[in-house]
This record gives sequence, structure tokens and C-alpha cells, in this order.
Amino acid sequence: MAFQQGLSGLNAASKNIEVIGNNVANASTVGFKQSRTEFADVYANSLGGGSASKIGIGTKIAAITQQFTQGNISNTNNPLDVAINGNGFFRMSDNGTITYTRNGQFQLDKEGFIQNATGQRLTGYPMITSPSGERTVNQGALVELQIDASDIPPRTTTSITGPLNLDSRAEVKDPALFNIADPATYNHATPIEVFDSLGNSQSVQLYYLKSDVTASPASTTWTVMASANGTSLGQVGTMEFDGSGMNPTMTLSPLSIPLTSGGLSPMAVNLNLTGSTQFANSFSESELAQDGYAAGRLSSFSVGADGSILGRYSNGQSAVLGQVALANFRNLNGLQPLGDNQWAETSDSGPPIVGVANSGGLGVMQSYRLEESNVDLTAELVNMITAQRVYQANAQTIKTEDQIMQTLVNLR
Repeated sequence: MAFQQGLSGLNAASKNIEVIGNNVANASTVGFKQSRTEFADVYANSLGGGSASKIGIGTKIAAITQQFTQGNISNTNNPLDVAINGNGFFRMSDNGTITYTRNGQFQLDKEGFIQNATGQRLTGYPMITSPSGERTVNQGALVELQIDASDIPPRTTTSITGPLNLDSRAEVKDPALFNIADPATYNHATPIEVFDSLGNSQSVQLYYLKSDVTASPASTTWTVMASANGTSLGQVGTMEFDGSGMNPTMTLSPLSIPLTSGGLSPMAVNLNLTGSTQFANSFSESELAQDGYAAGRLSSFSVGADGSILGRYSNGQSAVLGQVALANFRNLNGLQPLGDNQWAETSDSGPPIVGVANSGGLGVMQSYRLEESNVDLTAELVNMITAQRVYQANAQTIKTEDQIMQTLVNLR
């Protein structure tokens, strides 16, 4: 009878409106994935087999599936707001219970763990420090990520490197007359800051004197002098150029810097000026660098595209503090929704495929970003109107059947 068909239609339309209402309610929920109602028709079984005139007995809800399409990415001012652009879920731990989410709104707790609004902790790969002091990520067992806010220790300068150009037009200077306080006794000078074992800054100055020129074969010798903290260290080497002005023969000794700051003294710093030239151009340095730095405090951090958490320190250095892990599943609709923007693994979803962002089919991470809900509010409101009309039509079916029944009752 039409009552049964109409009643099934009312129930299905009512559930559809509930699904649409839930989508609309979560249009502003970060990382929310909209749901869709999927219907199926219903036929009664027959002992005699199929029939060309068989009439169905209504409809039913076959499934309510979530649509894991990408939501829009919006900007924020929080470095721990992280969006996934592409496939994958954040892997969260609640005292060892693992759940998965697309909501990247994170903050630090008092112990430095990265957690969400409900206190679940983000998991990933930890940072380890090698015996040489280098910080690297251990992509082994997954742990709850914790930001190490301790100071980065100083690193003693062991070498000064950098090619430079010495002006071939410079006048010859007598090394015996060299005086760090008299610029007329040298041709060029280069200051550079180095660091001792305690991270104290030491001021080093390198001086270049054009000390000898021969015509045949063409050869020019430059004497390299040095000073540290205003005290002359004397001659530390020579650089001899041929007529090409390139690939000099260098004899450079390490700088022996006496310290009064409490660091390990004397401090030995090697000189490496490979690539230097002698052309008829003004004195210049392509890049003069040293490998030491002072102690530094963590000043800021951000998450890179591959999930690496990069810390920046007050001494200008940066170091990886850990790496966020992502997980993906073969059957996303097999995941169990838990609420609070969380899903759980099930036998239908299959085991998680865990890796780092931007590899193995996983999406990239974007710091200072959030993935918005993928609900299309306009489309949902149109769907709601359609569902309302379907509900009304099924109600009309019941009303019509009632009128037919009333007509039969009134027959005489």
C-alpha cells in the first residue's frame, strides 16, 4: 500500500534533512568533512521469482558517507596553525589512544607538548642530538612531539673561509713597517667576528699587503697579517699570484688567538681563502664566513612543507626540533567518526599508512594556515529545500492514500 512507501519516504527525507542540518551547523568547523545521504530502493522478495509488474515498497538510506574533499585554506597569525593541502591526517595521541584529524589548530601545553583543544597530543618524529652537537630527526618510532626550548650551546669558530679579490693596481708595502693602527702600512683590511668556546665574541682583523712584484716570470706576493681584539698576531701567511691573477699559491697558518674571557685558550682558527683572485678591480669579498656562533635562545618556530618544525634562535641559527607525521588510509569512508574532528581506524578503513608530508602521496603542510570546512553552504541550502519538497511529496502520498481509503469506506 502507498502508506508504506510514503512512510519510508518520510523517514528517509527526515534523515536527509538531519544530515544536511549537520553539514550547515559545521560550516565553520575547521577540518570538518561534509556528509552525503545515499538512498536505495526497496523491493519485497517473491517466491515465484521476478515480475515485470513488481512494485517497490519504498526507499531506505543505504549509507551516509563523508566527502573527504579538500577545504579552502585560510591565513592565521599562529605558527602552530597547520593546514594539510592534499591527502593525510594528523596523528593524535590521548594517553596512547591514537585518533586522526584534519583540524590543525594546535598550541603548546606547559610541558612544551603540541596539543589540540581537547588535550590530545600531536605525534611525529623526535629530534636527536649527535655527539658532534648536530640536531637531526630520528624517523623511527613515533612519539608525542615536544618543543625543546633549551638554549642552543655555542660553537667555537674553527675556520674562516671566503674568496676575495686583491687589487693588482695597489702599491707595494713593506711588511716590516706594518702597524695595525696605521692604514698607510697595509693595502686592505677585513674585519670578522669569531666565537670562543663559551660563545664570547672575538674581533679578528685580516690585513693584506702587496709585498713583492717580479716581472719575469710575472709574480705578485701578498702578505697576510692578522690581529685579534686590537692585538697584532703578526704575519699569518702569504698568497702568490702568477700573471693570470688566479689560483694563488697560498701558505696560511692558523690564527692563534689568546683569550682572556675564560674560554679555551689559545683559540686556533684556520684560514681558507681558496678562490681568491688578483684583478685590476677594487678590493672585494665574495663571501667571508666563519663556522662558529654564540649561545642562543629559542625565539620562534614554524612548520615546513614536509612537517619539519624549524626553530629559530636569538643568535641567528636555526635547528630542526622534530617532524610532524601524517597518516592516510585506503578506504577513508571506513574510518569511524568520533566527534571533536576526530576519526578512528577500523577494519574497514585498513591500517594507517604513516609517513612524512610531501612524500608517498601525502599532502604538504602549511604553517600559519588552517583548512576550512569543505561544506558548500549555498549548495546545502538548496539541498535542504529539495529535501523539504521530497518530504512534502511523501506526505502528500499518504494523504492521497488516506482519501482513497475514505472513499472506499463511504461506498454504499
